[in-house]
Amino acid sequence: MSLLRGRPAHDLPWIVRFGSMLLDRVYRAGGWVRARPPVGPLMDAVEKVLGRLPRPLDPVRSIKAKLSLALGLAGGVGLLVLWYSLEWIPLNVAFIASAVALALLTLQIAAHGATVPLREMTDAARHMARGDYTRRVHTNSRDEVGELAAAFNVMAADLAAADRQRRELIANVSHELRTPITALRGVLENIVDGVAEPEPETMRTALAQTERLGTLVAELLDLSRLDAGIVPMKRTEIALGDFLADVVAEARVNSPSVPISFETEDGLTLDGDPGRLHQLFANLLDNAARHSPPGGTIRLRAARDGDDILFSVADQGSGIPVEERERVFERFTRGERATGGGTGLGLAIARWVVQLHHGGIAVVDPGPGDTMTGAHVQVRLPAGTA
Repeated sequence: MSLLRGRPAHDLPWIVRFGSMLLDRVYRAGGWVRARPPVGPLMDAVEKVLGRLPRPLDPVRSIKAKLSLALGLAGGVGLLVLWYSLEWIPLNVAFIASAVALALLTLQIAAHGATVPLREMTDAARHMARGDYTRRVHTNSRDEVGELAAAFNVMAADLAAADRQRRELIANVSHELRTPITALRGVLENIVDGVAEPEPETMRTALAQTERLGTLVAELLDLSRLDAGIVPMKRTEIALGDFLADVVAEARVNSPSVPISFETEDGLTLDGDPGRLHQLFANLLDNAARHSPPGGTIRLRAARDGDDILFSVADQGSGIPVEERERVFERFTRGERATGGGTGLGLAIARWVVQLHHGGIAVVDPGPGDTMTGAHVQVRLPAGTA
């Protein structure tokens, strides 16, 4: 049957007859295509062929010009086929020129909104190369350009956060290193100049500053491994009673002025890395000791809660405000401490260890009637192999 009513099929131009036959073949093959799953190798071959096609519009520097040329070429070919099918009926040249000019003007106006986000992205990328991450792309489009703009804004925000963290890290590390180095240098200069004698008390001061430097370097090394994705784990079954007893004994040596008690159910076991978990609880107990007031105590508890083990480290300090409970696990976040000062990395490393064991850590409110009125850090770890 002819595609154009009132004209026999043999009177139609050959290209129209060929197109009609091709569409009919495609339609008939559609049932076979729908009945069978797409063939992967065939699709790969098609993609390779399309990838080798020429790209004649690459030299054009404007995307609106590319759209104009592409649509003009496609429309021109279509009009040429239609003109041939009408047996080269004479056309009004002025009418064609007016139609082309109006089409190009309409295309320019319509394409302007689509290309503005692209120009904004180009400008923002140039500012980002100079260190300015504040630029954002504004668009309400829901097409691919809008998705690209949204992804670009997320990337810009992530880069801004990473740059801010990098600057804060450099500033905080410089401050943390300067304090013990200055103190250690002062002690050594006094000994060299003869102002002070190398007495045990003086040497203990120098040793304390050296240990502080060693602790900071070790924590920075752990964080660098975290950022690099290097997280070696040596999992084994841990008897929590003996394990926590060793951790508490070490904490008592490091903080002899703060009593530490621990309570644990009998027979508790946990599948995890003993070295990492020792680091976790040592950091939590050290943090609680520095928050504890004179005469205060620290309590460590461990109990089974379903398929998990629930740990709690509590002190009798001033506690942590609700609005600060998430920030305390960020790097170099330090609140007001009752005594001494840390590096601000202990809780960040603690959260990292918990995440390695597929658990959770949070600051919670004390239970009803609990005498430990300070900060309560709760850790939940799966008892079995994750």
